[in-house]
Amino acid sequence: MQRILAFDETIIGSDGIPVGEMPHPRLWGTFPRVLGHYSRELGLFPLETAVWKMTGLTARNFGLHERGVLAVGRPADVVVFDPDRVIDTATYEAPQRAASGIDAVIVNGAITWRQGVHSGARAGQVIVRDATGAGSGAPTKSAEATPSGV
Repeated sequence: MQRILAFDETIIGSDGIPVGEMPHPRLWGTFPRVLGHYSRELGLFPLETAVWKMTGLTARNFGLHERGVLAVGRPADVVVFDPDRVIDTATYEAPQRAASGIDAVIVNGAITWRQGVHSGARAGQVIVRDATGAGSGAPTKSAEATPSGV
């Protein structure tokens, strides 16, 4: 699995579905695990690459041309986290346990999560794929040096 994760063109996402009281722990833990375990602890790739695989590369591959990078005039979803502390804590027994090291989540400009508590804001929206297909308008791998979403 580590060899696949480290491959330059591997995007990182989750198929966790938010249903019921006992969802799979990956619903709450996928991204913090990549940041904390695979990037920081194992050194599989730098933090910037981990963020790119979860944001810009994913947006590019799915044709989400207005997403995946922080840029003036574009909508942004931002996770503010401590790179030295971020890690998944969800388990099968406690699958909704929040990750450690995440200070805030901002969705479309609204703070939705701060210091372990949901704000009640529901600023998310359905994102429609660009009709021209994947890769339109999104940065190439050379943008990897600029963290997007951090």
